[in-house]
Amino acid sequence: MSRSVAPLFRPFTFNGLTLPNRIVMAPMTRSKSPGGIPGPEVAAYYRRRAENETGLIITEGTTVNDPVSSMDVDVPNFFGEALKGWKHVVEEVHGVGGKIMPQLWHVGMARNPKGKVAHPELPSAGPSGLSRPDKQVSEPMTKQHIQHVIDAFARAAADAREIGFDGVELHGAHGYLIDQFFWEGLNKRDDEFGGNMLKRERFAIDIIEAVRREVGKDYPVILRFSQWKQQDYTARLAPTPELLGEFLKPLSEAGVDVFHCSQRRFWEPEFEGSDLNLAGWTKKLTGKPTITVGSVSLSGEFIAAFGGESSTPTGIDDLLARLERDEFDLVAVGRALLVDPAWARKIHEERYDALEPFNPAALAVLS
Repeated sequence: MSRSVAPLFRPFTFNGLTLPNRIVMAPMTRSKSPGGIPGPEVAAYYRRRAENETGLIITEGTTVNDPVSSMDVDVPNFFGEALKGWKHVVEEVHGVGGKIMPQLWHVGMARNPKGKVAHPELPSAGPSGLSRPDKQVSEPMTKQHIQHVIDAFARAAADAREIGFDGVELHGAHGYLIDQFFWEGLNKRDDEFGGNMLKRERFAIDIIEAVRREVGKDYPVILRFSQWKQQDYTARLAPTPELLGEFLKPLSEAGVDVFHCSQRRFWEPEFEGSDLNLAGWTKKLTGKPTITVGSVSLSGEFIAAFGGESSTPTGIDDLLARLERDEFDLVAVGRALLVDPAWARKIHEERYDALEPFNPAALAVLS
């Protein structure tokens, strides 16, 4: 690698939170919290990343207090008894000087009631009851249920602040519930939560505003979003920069501090005629800080990895060049940090030969 890693190790501050560097641990579902309760091994897993120079940890998706919010009983909750476990996680990470936020999540129609889920007798919830654009599997969410979920996100954010987390991330990407409202393929509603782009954003805006009322203006709030969906990798919420700007503006105004812009491959241009990636365009259009993510430092993209493909470490010169010119502000690292807790320290010390390749077998353990 020819470029200096210095751009990755500049401090960064947003909404009163100062990070020692630009490296973020991306949220990755682990299903290692039996009954939804994170135990000591989960705390140790995050602590190892914090003590090895990861600037900010965003936890795996943690589900809000709704009976059908989760797709797996071993995915951690963010309510009830689980909060004691999360308080221990915070203490462990803060004990080594780290910063950590929970990712707050509702999976919506991605939940399979026939799977290993709580309340299998209940149908999954989505704006229109569609699991795919052509597949109706349940009734649309009622307005009462929508309000209950909005309140659940706000309560979870308040709990996060109370037990010491450094901020929260709202999961609005990858075809889960918030994104199901965004996407016209799954949102066919004809009330205030469906229709044109702004109406399809109403659910997310209401969540962001409710979160802000609970945590105040001085608490960091990140929103993760993506163009692609697990139901359709080619889907796009906004096919032009102009439409992306229209999509982002009301979310920014509602109270988002940072946009976490998920791509399958961070280096791919978002629109023709520009090298800017999704995070680059989002920063340009909103003026807000952004996080880039998508196969950072690995040769293969992450969808293939979760399908069983291994991936080898690769250079990050392009990433460093983009970061140096402030195309985006922070860099989320997923599989490379999952398999190698010391990834950030090794990059800082330029020990590239010591970086671990990703093997899907790593998903089975909390290393």
